[in-house]
Amino acid sequence: MTTFRILLLLGLLVINQTWAQEQAIKIINPASGKDVIIKDNKRIKIRTTDGQKISGRFKIVDSNTIFIDDMPVELMDILEIKRNPLLTSIFTSAFFIYGGALAVGFGALIGVLVDTSAYYLILPGAGMIYTGIKSPNFNRNFKRDKNWTYEIITKYQ
Repeated sequence: MTTFRILLLLGLLVINQTWAQEQAIKIINPASGKDVIIKDNKRIKIRTTDGQKISGRFKIVDSNTIFIDDMPVELMDILEIKRNPLLTSIFTSAFFIYGGALAVGFGALIGVLVDTSAYYLILPGAGMIYTGIKSPNFNRNFKRDKNWTYEIITKYQ
C-alpha cells in the first residue's frame, strides 16, 4: 500500500511539471524580428502614458492587464518596460554609494593632511552617492515608440 502511495505522489509530481503553464510578457520588435520574454512574478520598471514610473514584481491578471505591487496597469498604457533584477540593483547601488563614500573620505582626509586641492574629490564622491541612492538600472528598456509591442502569452514549461 505504501509503494502505491509513493508511486502515485511521484506520478502526480511528474504530471504537474509536464502540464504546468506559466504566463509571461512577450516583447516583440516586428522590424528586426527580435523578441524578449519576461516571466510572471519578475521585477520590472515601467513608465505609463500618464507619466507614472512604477517598479516592482508584476503579476498577470488577464490578457491585457498586469498588477505591479497591487496596482493594475493595462498593456496599452505602458510606454516603456525594462527588467529590474534585485541583485543588479543591490550591486550597482552599493558600488556607487561605497565608491562615493571612499572618494569623499579620502578627499577630506588628503585635503586636511596633504593638499587642499584634494577637496575637489568630494564633488564626484557626492555625485556617486546620489547616483547610488537613485538606484541606476543599466538594463535595456523596450519603448513602444521604437516599435516594441507587448503581449501576454502562456508559456509551457
